[in-house]
Amino acid sequence: MTAMLVAGDIGGTKTRLAIVSAENGPRAPLAEKTFQCADYENLEDLLAEFFASSGLHAEQACLGVAGPVLSGRARVTNLPWEINAGDLQDRLGLERVELINDLVATAHAVPRLQAADLETLNPGKSDPAGAIAVLAPGTGLGEAYITREGVHYLAHASEGGHADFAPGDELQMDLLRYLQKRIEHVSYEWICSGMGLPNIYAFLKEGGRYPEPGRLAEDLASAGDPTPLIIAASLDEKSPCRLCSAALDMFCDVLGAEAGNLALKVLATGGVYLGGGIPPRILSHLRRGGFMEAFRRKGRFRRLMAGIPVHVILNPKTALMGAAWYGLERA
Repeated sequence: MTAMLVAGDIGGTKTRLAIVSAENGPRAPLAEKTFQCADYENLEDLLAEFFASSGLHAEQACLGVAGPVLSGRARVTNLPWEINAGDLQDRLGLERVELINDLVATAHAVPRLQAADLETLNPGKSDPAGAIAVLAPGTGLGEAYITREGVHYLAHASEGGHADFAPGDELQMDLLRYLQKRIEHVSYEWICSGMGLPNIYAFLKEGGRYPEPGRLAEDLASAGDPTPLIIAASLDEKSPCRLCSAALDMFCDVLGAEAGNLALKVLATGGVYLGGGIPPRILSHLRRGGFMEAFRRKGRFRRLMAGIPVHVILNPKTALMGAAWYGLERA
C-alpha cells in the first residue's frame, strides 16, 4: 500500500490538514480539510478527528506551526496549544512526526510556485542565486527567508515579525505612542496582521481623523474578529468607508517598510513573496503605490530595492503544500 504523510498548516485561527502520497504529490491530496482551531482543545484531538473522517491514516506527519519550533516542541503564538512531536507520534501511532515553522513551510513551497499562484507587484529582476524573503500577514505576522546552496533551496525560520516597530513618518510616530500606552512591546505584528489592523483602525478613529459610520460601529461591536469587516468596508465599491480605507492604506505602508527591512537584512535579490491570508484580499490597496514606495524608501539603497521582484502568493494552500513537500523529501 502507498505510504502516506499527513501535512498540516497550523495557524492561530485555522488549521489545514491534508494526506498526501509521493505518487500523487502535494497538489493532489488524497484527503483534505480545514478546521477552526477554537473548536479544539489540542492538536491531537483535531488530527484524530481528521483521520477518522477521512478513513485514512498516515504513517508520518510534517506540520507547519505558527510559532517557534525548538527541539521538536512548539507553542502556537496566537493559540493556547503546546505541541510535542514525540507525544503526537505516540498518541496517534505515527512512525515519525516533524514540526517546522509555518513560514518555513511556506518558504519551502515558494520555488515550486507557478504563475497562477502569484500576483506581481514589482517585476524587478530576480537574481537566481540571491536570497528570497517571505512575509505572511495573517492572524499574526510570519517571516522567513530562503538561501540557495548549489541546486538546492534552504528555508530558514525567523521571528522577525516580533521585532520593534519603527515609524516611518509623523502619523506612524503617533501610532507608536498610541500603542505604547496599551501594549508592552510594540512589534510589527501588532500592526501588520489580522490582529494589528484593528489597532490602526482604533487609532485613526479615536484621533478623530475620520468619522466612523454608525452601522459599522454596531457590526464591529458584535464581531469576534473585526478585521474582515474593516477590509470589506474599505473595498465596498458603492460606498467605501474612508476610515477603513485609511486604516488599510496605513497597514500597507507599514507592511511595505517591513518587507523592505527583511529584504535588506537577507539581501533578497531573488525576490520578496507576501503570503498569509490578508494580501490576496487587499490587492487593490497594495497596488496603490504606498506599499512599494515604503518598500523602496531605504535611502542610499533605493535603487537596489527598486530592482527586487515583489509577489503576492494567491494560493491559500501554499504553506500546506510546503509542509507536504518538506515531509515527503525528508521521508
